[in-house]
Amino acid sequence: MDAITAKELAEVTSGNLLKGSGNEIFTGICTDSRIFQEGDVFFALKGELADGHEFVPMVIDKGCKICVVSDEKAADDCENCTFIVVKDTLPALQTLTKWYLEKIAVKKIAITGSVGKTSTRDMVYYILKERYKTGRPIKNYNSDVGIPLTVAKFSSELEMAVLEEGMEFAGELHRLVDMTRPDVAIITNVGISHLENLGSRENLYKAKMEITDFFGEDNVLIINESNDMLDKNNISGNYKVISIGEKGSEDYVVSDIRDRGIDGVDFTLTHKDKRKNFTLNVPGAHNAINAALAVAGCDLYGVTWEEAQRGLLKMELTGKRLKIRENKGIRVLDDSYNAAPDSVKSAIKTMETTDCSRRIAILGAMNELGDDTPKHHYEVGRFAAEHKVDVVIGIEPKAKDIVQGAVDCGIEGIYFDEKEDLYPQLKKILKEGDLILTKASMTRHFWEIADEIMNLEL
Repeated sequence: MDAITAKELAEVTSGNLLKGSGNEIFTGICTDSRIFQEGDVFFALKGELADGHEFVPMVIDKGCKICVVSDEKAADDCENCTFIVVKDTLPALQTLTKWYLEKIAVKKIAITGSVGKTSTRDMVYYILKERYKTGRPIKNYNSDVGIPLTVAKFSSELEMAVLEEGMEFAGELHRLVDMTRPDVAIITNVGISHLENLGSRENLYKAKMEITDFFGEDNVLIINESNDMLDKNNISGNYKVISIGEKGSEDYVVSDIRDRGIDGVDFTLTHKDKRKNFTLNVPGAHNAINAALAVAGCDLYGVTWEEAQRGLLKMELTGKRLKIRENKGIRVLDDSYNAAPDSVKSAIKTMETTDCSRRIAILGAMNELGDDTPKHHYEVGRFAAEHKVDVVIGIEPKAKDIVQGAVDCGIEGIYFDEKEDLYPQLKKILKEGDLILTKASMTRHFWEIADEIMNLEL
């Protein structure tokens, strides 16, 4: 982050400089006292479980020179630190982020979608890196706090910034794009995640379209028309819309997808008079569409398709996404970062096209699916059975319906109340040559199952 003075911060956030000269500078942002680094400004955020004001003395002890608070009592008895008092620290943090992005004048591509947004974000980043100095989110930071922490790692040396924008409720994406004001936006799809909060896919579509709320004639929206909720002809706005899909009528047409299982994907992309075969070394046939979305976005900035291919071949996906791990002849497809019906089915398709002795899917809860939660879990179990999975292992109550769907289709199903109940049985269940998928909503921490298998003495 470029250096910013406390005086500038107070002016930007309409804050009151309670203590300090205003000449102190910061070069980073911290909202968690446990990971404070020298040069950070500390924003005392009030959350459901903790109030950052309680940790002001701790960050000062660690060397913090500037704190932003909403309760001026937090400054009592605190010496050698500048204090800025604002009405609410979270909006102040977001106002600073918006101002800083405008200050460094970086071009921004933002990605949202029910599934695939992080993978697509990574693809855009690796492609742009072939030509530009490019920044992207730390970890999976895509929220009202995560995005400011991401932007705090950007400097005026950057030419391009890739941002991921997540949402769970209507209006949430509107607030994020008000802060980031992307030049180009990509919607990967509209699925059924967060139906519990939004009530219908139509409402989910409207919430995703909030990414265009501040668009004008110079902005571009890129959509995946293979998704049934996204249709270029149904979108009206004073901005350009570019479509990607497999039907053949889209602006960018994806064809000849060849799923090589855990080894990757090949596909052909056509746009006007350009046509090229692309290779991905990351698994998942769905990544052909994600890659095409990324190529289309980078096309707008003059990146050649040859540069795009080089970038895609260098790509490493963030976190526990279709990560291949191996222990003594047993391979684990660790895709345990998160789960929705579409992403679970995509992972199962990757298993289906991979050579192995047996396919075992260890599956858990998919959250925020609303009233049809049992139905969606049951359908995943049936889908697994119909796509060459030999054994389905369900963990925790919602997964009982997954197991039932698999058993009703004639394959073996095993259920455990807790993942810890599975661990003592792993030696009995697993065999050399097995390919195992671990996948559930992030709150279930299914990467711990993958870790357990990797540490197993066979």
